[in-house]
Amino acid sequence: YRRILSLVSIAIHFFSGLLSRLQTSAPAIRTLSSSNSFSQNIPSSLWKLGRLNHVAIAVPDLEKAQSLYKDVLGAQVSETVALPEHGVYVVFVELGNTKLELLHPLGEKSPIASFLQKNKTGGMHHICIEVDDIKAAMTELKKKKIRILSEEPKIGAHGKPVIFLHPKDCHGVLVELEQA
Repeated sequence: YRRILSLVSIAIHFFSGLLSRLQTSAPAIRTLSSSNSFSQNIPSSLWKLGRLNHVAIAVPDLEKAQSLYKDVLGAQVSETVALPEHGVYVVFVELGNTKLELLHPLGEKSPIASFLQKNKTGGMHHICIEVDDIKAAMTELKKKKIRILSEEPKIGAHGKPVIFLHPKDCHGVLVELEQA
């Protein structure tokens, strides 16, 4: 569990910094030139990245993981929710500035089952970042050759549309985008 906590801490720190850089990089570029034509040629995005919604952790024993966060660490932990359309059981751990999403396989064809076959003790599965317009994000990301793992958004654990971006296009990280 120390390993998982360490990974979560690293992921939160890394992606908080990444989000800050992504949100501030366009204005910084515009200030490098006094030429109006240069700043007018920077394409503006029709959608924006939002906050880090959660870090998802695949766990081989959901009850033990719930107990760690609730009984040992004192966090507020949700009830278990089955999401058959995603092949997972989900538990959310509230952390003040974000959440952890504990994932456990639901069925033999669950993507979490195959993840746990390769990672017996579990580990970080994906990060989730909110976006203000998921359809516009999909259109633009496809133009930028970022692979999306489904043709259309699915309804996620929060009841909102979500998509997943291929980890090979995101520096080895499975990225979930969720409609804010």
